[in-house]
Amino acid sequence: MSGYRIERHPILTPAAAESVPFTWKGRSLTARAGETIASALFAHGERIFSYHPKDHAPQGLFCANGQCAQCLVLADGLPVKSCMETVRPGLRVEPVDGLPELPRAEAAPSSRSIDEIRVPVLIIGGGPAGLSAAIELGKRGIKALLIDDKHRLGGKLVLQTHRFFGSYDAVFAGTRGIDIATKLETELRSYASVEIWPESTALAVFSDKRIGVLRAGSRYVQILPEIVLVTSGAREKSLAFPGNTLPGVYGAGAFQTLVNRDLVRSAGRLFIVGGGNVGLIAGYHALQAGIEVVGLVEALPECSGYKVHKDKLARFGVPISTSHTVLSANGTDQVESVTIARLENWKPVPGSERSFACDTVLIAIGLDPVDEFYVKAREFGLKVFAAGDAEEIAEASAAIFSGKIRGLEVARDLGRDVGTISPEWYAAADILKSRPGATTPEALPEAESGIFPVLHCVQEIPCDPCTTVCPRNLIHIHAADIRGLPTYEAPDPARACTGCEKCVTICPGLAITLVDYRKDPENPTITLPFEFLRERVEVGDRMTVLDTEGAGLGEVEVIGVRAIKANDRTILVKVKAPRAIAKKIAGLRVQAADVAKPMERYVERTADDTIVCRCERVTAGQIRSLIREGERDINQIKAVTRACMGSCGAKTCTALIHRLFREEGVADADVVDQPKRPLFMEVPLGVFAGTENGREGNNGRY
Repeated sequence: MSGYRIERHPILTPAAAESVPFTWKGRSLTARAGETIASALFAHGERIFSYHPKDHAPQGLFCANGQCAQCLVLADGLPVKSCMETVRPGLRVEPVDGLPELPRAEAAPSSRSIDEIRVPVLIIGGGPAGLSAAIELGKRGIKALLIDDKHRLGGKLVLQTHRFFGSYDAVFAGTRGIDIATKLETELRSYASVEIWPESTALAVFSDKRIGVLRAGSRYVQILPEIVLVTSGAREKSLAFPGNTLPGVYGAGAFQTLVNRDLVRSAGRLFIVGGGNVGLIAGYHALQAGIEVVGLVEALPECSGYKVHKDKLARFGVPISTSHTVLSANGTDQVESVTIARLENWKPVPGSERSFACDTVLIAIGLDPVDEFYVKAREFGLKVFAAGDAEEIAEASAAIFSGKIRGLEVARDLGRDVGTISPEWYAAADILKSRPGATTPEALPEAESGIFPVLHCVQEIPCDPCTTVCPRNLIHIHAADIRGLPTYEAPDPARACTGCEKCVTICPGLAITLVDYRKDPENPTITLPFEFLRERVEVGDRMTVLDTEGAGLGEVEVIGVRAIKANDRTILVKVKAPRAIAKKIAGLRVQAADVAKPMERYVERTADDTIVCRCERVTAGQIRSLIREGERDINQIKAVTRACMGSCGAKTCTALIHRLFREEGVADADVVDQPKRPLFMEVPLGVFAGTENGREGNNGRY
């Protein structure tokens, strides 16, 4: 296999897979069985998938979630989304260059009647919320149909290698997302009353209360449910800046799909835009995969994600620049560098520009709910519920719990006796959805004897695993709920910490260390969590240790490395350090400081090529001109420029056009939005007639 594949990973174990031969531009390549075309191309270093028919601009991967059409390729002569189409033996893949010419049909297609299926409950989306809701229905023997457009259930859980925050008892806090996905899917499949359709896409909600579904990518059916539960998750927000459509600019979800699902090293040098949890976590995942993280910018004065995520990146050597923004992605055919600048009053400060060499710019500026199914179902009078990100953007732990509650509500609505849903459950759901709370200055323990944990956790977030695993019950949260800060309390020497290391291992933020003065009070031993490849640290190594904020404290000697099965892939590294810095040590530097060195001169790019509508290549300048001429109706902008008319269904550009209106001083109330059409995903028109195209092995996706 190619050098772009991840052969070794500290958390994931690459499974043996059959090689599947295919061709790209006539060149013989191989993919792994079950791999998408996009991942297979990235695994061979290919980033340019097509060229836009309007201006011949290179096109590459953007969402990797079927929500756009940036990754279009020709597969056996027919256009497909490469992120959704799997490689088949002998598949002939070519870039789209201009408008594709479809092959002539050799015979009139056969047709069939459209199946109509009645179900008590239809669940749209097999992520954490959908799985949890379906489990509650399955426990009660309620017939339900769960559909998901991926081949594996779990949603974004299958991309998350880190341990989860939240409640240990209620939502698997302290467990890795990939393992939570397996737990939920395994339990769901034990209930016979719930039918599961993978690789099946909900296309539309119609006024006659039918829901169109493309089943297994080939057969169109209409579902008539009594109740619809929408758990379709979220899509990533986009950002308009010069060079924003260059191959190499893509979303955090796409990055995690390539790296953590398909084990493809999709970048060499990565720059992140956005300091929410998504961007911060993606940076950590990049480091685990051996990818250099050049830096991260956040427009706000502080990162909006959990501070422990930010601190973790800083400790590992990633510079984080708040009150900064991206000015441009630079390159001819793909990303070669990124230019950033400091913000004051939301305007770039002249003279603060810096450019950094990189091959990937990761956009992680937030999420929008995929709620169009919910909105249309309500409009047409269906009985409908929503859970997870489709209801409100929050952490996956909140989606698990809200899905559980919605499952019970649906069962109750069907007349099943579910008892009283405790008000405490709704309160717990609100806690799990809550944003980070107050941050307090770090207060280190005064003790300098014995052994005890140091909790480098200074922000109020919903999280309690450390309080649950201590065998002596010495870690507590003295607050009304699990958002309080944990504290270590040893009531007497007989019941003091034994150094079992469980709290160090389970902490999702890697924010607990263990300090041991017992053997050498002047040079105590510090135990730190380490989730990188085992060979990156050896006994006798000299390593740079850092405090909570990432400031260097000096070099210390590694005196022990412990990697055992009970620690669930978290390595414990022991270092010996002087008493003066022992309790301050929060992490080990894993990335050299010179990785983040800026270029000697910054790269300037004209703002004229900022693309707002990716599908139709409509620029911000074209739309601003119409707004300044007095246009307030997006339908008219659409008619003049073709913005919002592309194959993604205006999922990306609508929000950016609204932003342009605001930047031009036009209030939202004065803007006329375009109507939302019933079809939310692209589909060949033939499927509505029940045609069978008869092409061997193409799953009817064309």
